[in-house]
Amino acid sequence: MRLTRDGRFERSDIWREGKWLDLWSVVHLLSGASFGLALGVLSLGTAASILIALLSFVLYEMWEAMVKIVETPQNRFMDVVVGMVSFAPVFFFSQGLPTTSFILVFGLTITVNIVMATLGWLASRKAEEFERRLRLRLAERRKRILERRARQRGMSA
Repeated sequence: MRLTRDGRFERSDIWREGKWLDLWSVVHLLSGASFGLALGVLSLGTAASILIALLSFVLYEMWEAMVKIVETPQNRFMDVVVGMVSFAPVFFFSQGLPTTSFILVFGLTITVNIVMATLGWLASRKAEEFERRLRLRLAERRKRILERRARQRGMSA
């Protein structure tokens, strides 16, 4: 994490938010694949499955905005696009999978998805805590500087 010239904290770890794509895009890619597998096996029909997936990805991005997860508009848009780009081929591919293969592919996909999302979430919590400590430290330093300045002015008066 670093402090920018305009006084903002900027993450520098691999999970930092990108303008268009970032490591979280892999999580959205895996989520799209997971949805493709699940909806493909449920046999709800192509149009209904596409609509459910698209609405799910858009609603998730809306939820992220409501809980104040900071992303650029381009990144929010690309999260939906990445999810749909992975959803579509996997959805069509999953319909012909034998049960054993489906269970193996779905299990692997959902497991990697959960592990990646958990690692990203933990990194985000760690970055938030680090930023909080940095802000406290900066506030304390500012307070000491102001106190020192006030003492120096009092001596020179």
